[in-house]
Amino acid sequence: MPQPSSSAAQPAHSHFMERVPRPPVFSTAAEERRHRKERLAGAFRLFAEFGFDEGVAGHITARDPERLDHFWVNPFGLHFGRIRASDLILVDHSGKVVEGHAEVNLAAFAIHSRIHAARPDVIAAAHAHSLYGKSWSSLGRRLDALTQDACAFYEDHVVFDDYSGVVEETAEGDRIAHALGAKKAAILRNHGLLTVGHTVDEAAWWFITMDRSCQAQLLAEAAGQPHRIPHETAKNTYALVGSHLAGWFQFQPLWQRISRAQPDLFE
Repeated sequence: MPQPSSSAAQPAHSHFMERVPRPPVFSTAAEERRHRKERLAGAFRLFAEFGFDEGVAGHITARDPERLDHFWVNPFGLHFGRIRASDLILVDHSGKVVEGHAEVNLAAFAIHSRIHAARPDVIAAAHAHSLYGKSWSSLGRRLDALTQDACAFYEDHVVFDDYSGVVEETAEGDRIAHALGAKKAAILRNHGLLTVGHTVDEAAWWFITMDRSCQAQLLAEAAGQPHRIPHETAKNTYALVGSHLAGWFQFQPLWQRISRAQPDLFE
């Protein structure tokens, strides 16, 4: 009996992912820094379009490619929809603004600095008080595998159920980072969502699709008794839609739109 070829033995999703473009590789740290800051500005613009802004709450960070214990973040009090690459501020491990002329959100430092410290693999982290994310967070439950999109978080997110008010201390950030562990997302009970990624693109996409998954489950449970996707099917679907590459790639159509529609983000 003939043996199957190596390509035939590979899962179908591996063939699909072979055709997917890869994140760019940079020859200098300066090029990579500029890229991360532009994607960060674009992510904020998209968060504004999706209605994720809530007063001065919310932040996305990107680790600096050279100063690995520093991260770029939005200036405290500047609307997501106005942020340009040049507006971003660089914050060190102690919370000092070392580049830029604005204050850093204390909660942004308390949470993100500890996540970046605990997770060397994390380039970017996103947190905002989105409507469906914070609504779902009040239930103190993980998302179920109700849809193909929700499978991106199957067995890859946690609930942080120790809400104690506005985050002001790094000790709280340490507890969040510990709860997050090696996973891509956390539901912060009574607070909102937190996502991380190996790129700004990935972290931003996980937040966007997680908020939508919260909305979908809230709607489904309000209408009746949803059917959950079986374990093995959810695991197989996760392998396709839940990888770092999938998260990066899913962001690209949104980047194409926002970068063309709002070119001032590059300033």
